[in-house]
Amino acid sequence: MRQIVLDTETTGLEYKLGHRIIEIGCVELVGRKLTQRRFHHYINPQRSIEAGAQAVHGLTSEFLQDKPKFAEIAAEFQDFVRGAELVIHNAAFDLGFLNNELELLGLESLSQVCGGVIDTLRLARELRPGRKNSLDALCAEYAIDNSGRQLHGALLDAELLAEVYLAMTRGQENLLMDIDRTPAAGVQATSSGERQPLIVLRASAEELAEHERVLAEIGKESKGRCVWQAESSAA
Repeated sequence: MRQIVLDTETTGLEYKLGHRIIEIGCVELVGRKLTQRRFHHYINPQRSIEAGAQAVHGLTSEFLQDKPKFAEIAAEFQDFVRGAELVIHNAAFDLGFLNNELELLGLESLSQVCGGVIDTLRLARELRPGRKNSLDALCAEYAIDNSGRQLHGALLDAELLAEVYLAMTRGQENLLMDIDRTPAAGVQATSSGERQPLIVLRASAEELAEHERVLAEIGKESKGRCVWQAESSAA
């Protein structure tokens, strides 16, 4: 599995109003491990930058004046992401801008080039209903050091997002078990190869009480949309 974690910075919030990409940052994951491959470019948007956007990322027209135009890095970008699954926070925003840039050049859209998209904002909202799910909030949740993030930057944000994504989805790679694997420690196999019955450890009264407390907290933050409580009531 090859994945590309991606972020962009732009001149404003709406590509439909003529705003353009001014920075692209990508990092590569292969088998859920970061490689050393990166794609990073500042881009001359050939237009002004809105004050609100500049306050977020700190990039100025003067800084970008001698940088390549998107047309000059488009082929390299498509080659880097080709065939990979994209991992993007608030994917609709970045995809809208990127596909607009590609369309202006008559090039293939990302849906034609890439193998799918994971929106980490949507994933975070499913895992943390009713809570703040900005990149900074997720870094705090998963103990990821973002102290160097004074302003938004596409490459730094892509690197942080890669760590957040791996933390959010940790354990999924272990869902499929190898039936030929050696029995885990503490599980005895008989001479015929059959395993002895597993020992079931029941939760204590204190653990059950803590479980109910956590569910109540989730139910409160999600305004009554805690699916675990709903299932318990139905049962």
